[in-house]
This record gives sequence, C-alpha cells and structure tokens, in this order.
Amino acid sequence: MADRPRLRRIVDRLAGEYGRPVLRPHLAPIDELVLTVLSQNTNDRNRDVAYSRLRERFSSWDEVRDAPVEEVEEAIRPGGLAPTKSVRIRQILEAIGDDDLMHLADDPLEQARAELCELPGVGRKTAACVLLFSFGRPDVPVDTHVYRVGGRLGLWPEKAPLDKAHDELLRLCGDDGQFAYETHVLLIRHGRRTCVARTPHCAECPLRRMCPEGRRRLAAA
Repeated sequence: MADRPRLRRIVDRLAGEYGRPVLRPHLAPIDELVLTVLSQNTNDRNRDVAYSRLRERFSSWDEVRDAPVEEVEEAIRPGGLAPTKSVRIRQILEAIGDDDLMHLADDPLEQARAELCELPGVGRKTAACVLLFSFGRPDVPVDTHVYRVGGRLGLWPEKAPLDKAHDELLRLCGDDGQFAYETHVLLIRHGRRTCVARTPHCAECPLRRMCPEGRRRLAAA
C-alpha cells in the first residue's frame, strides 16, 4: 500500500511540472451538483457552455426544477446527452427541495457523502466534487484520468473497483483539503498531458523513476 509521504513526493513532482493549484471553495453545492451532471461524457468547454445557457435561461434552481423538462433539455443541449441530463437535473432538484445543502460543510464527512449519494444518479465521484470544490472538504473525485494514473503509479491495483480508489485517496490525503485538491487536479493534468491512455509519454514523464508501470514500459522499449 502507498503511504502519504510517497503521494506527497508524487504531488510535489507534478506541481513542479504543471504548477501548484490553489483550492478556493465556492460554497455553492447545488451549482456543483448540476455542473458535475453536465460534465458527464463531454469536455469542459461543452459543459461550461451548457451550464452558462442554463443559468441564462433560468433565474434560479427552483425555476429549473419547475420548468418543463423540454426547456431544460434545450438549454443544455450543447453539453450532449441533453435528454438524459435534463431529467437527471430535475430529479436531483426535486429531491433536494428547499434544502440549500450548506449543512454539508459541517456534517461528518461520511454522513455528508452518504446524503449526496442518496440523490438520483449521484455516485461517489459526484459527491466528492461537491464536498471538495464547494467546501474544501478532503474527498478526492476519481475520474478516468485519476483512476488510470493512480493505478499506474501503484496507488491501488490497476483493476481495483472505483470505490477502492476513492478509499485509498481518502486515506492518503487525510484531513487536508488543500492536499486533496492538489492531488486531484495534478493527477488529471498529468493524465491529460503525459500519462495518456493509449501511449503514455513515459520517457518524458517527471515520475518515470517513481512509477512501476513507467519503468516496465521503458525497460520493454
């Protein structure tokens, strides 16, 4: 099992390569929930366009909740999968009701995560996005890049269940929200720029001496 000093060395090395991100919690958990739904199966640009159109079309989340689903679908169409996402957004807003979710900032972390995961279509990754980005709480969202890079680095077995990856990062980051944020953002940057899915650039990787998969690939080459 990896330990926190090793993860710290990895994160520091990546920060030297890509810059060190700074956590700035925005205290808008419902915004983050909707944004995360819109991010599914699309890129950041299309997600942001869809979110902007939704906020321009409706003045509040109550209006989105009460609007005909066809209007919500039309507003978010640039984000892709609009028929599915519009229904999911409405379901989440209906389940939340008048709750602004601000109590999640102070609830025990496991309780806050469990409450979010009870919402329609909300899983561990979405819950972690809300807790980390909204409140700076030390939960690390595991997306495709984080999962791939972490597996190659040996932070968890490469074919481990996603919940195992979430649990390991939660253990490794402890109660440090800034470290959790750095870990999340830098693993994503590394996965997009260097440790890509099909042909990782191992010879150029700042972690090549620390990465079991990188050493294996370079030796085979």
